Amino acid sequence: MNRTKKVISDVFWQLLEEKPYNKITVQNIVERCQMSRNSFYYHFQDIPALVEYSIQEWTEKVIKNNYDFESPSKCIIPIAREIVKRKAAFIHIYRSVCGESLIRHMNQVGLHIVQSYIGAATKNINISEEDKTVFSRYYKCIFAGTVLDWLDSGASYDLLAFCEKICDAFEGSGKRALLKLQFSVLPLRLQR
Repeated sequence: MNRTKKVISDVFWQLLEEKPYNKITVQNIVERCQMSRNSFYYHFQDIPALVEYSIQEWTEKVIKNNYDFESPSKCIIPIAREIVKRKAAFIHIYRSVCGESLIRHMNQVGLHIVQSYIGAATKNINISEEDKTVFSRYYKCIFAGTVLDWLDSGASYDLLAFCEKICDAFEGSGKRALLKLQFSVLPLRLQR
């Protein structure tokens, strides 16, 4: 990764913790980075390009650093913790014109953790790829929907505690559902 791009992205995250997206200017960024506007524009076309880059980098880092797929809680709780660390920044992005980018990346994180868990949980279970895909999409929607609900509410509740409670309440249900799919006569069909 380019060091200058990382510095710009880090400063952008700092600014997002302090103020809404629409109040952040290139001037704010370059002053805090102690660089010229030309340096910013050498690396990014504009602030929306910086948002896309920053969220993508965050997504890749979270996916890379959270790889224990022994149970849903070991997948979800660390990711919820990472989201909470940047609470104000995520609220500001979500409420901005770049909200769609954040939603897309939350879906990407959600799908990755669910597919990884399913891959680990089904090593010794015979389930069709199509059934795994349906299962993955369903649970990805639950994860992403929870994060979006939290953002919609202005982070008015404790996301980490909520995820811990849900994981505890539904512990074992995912594994049971996978086992049911193993013995299902009719495979789930996806419309193409």
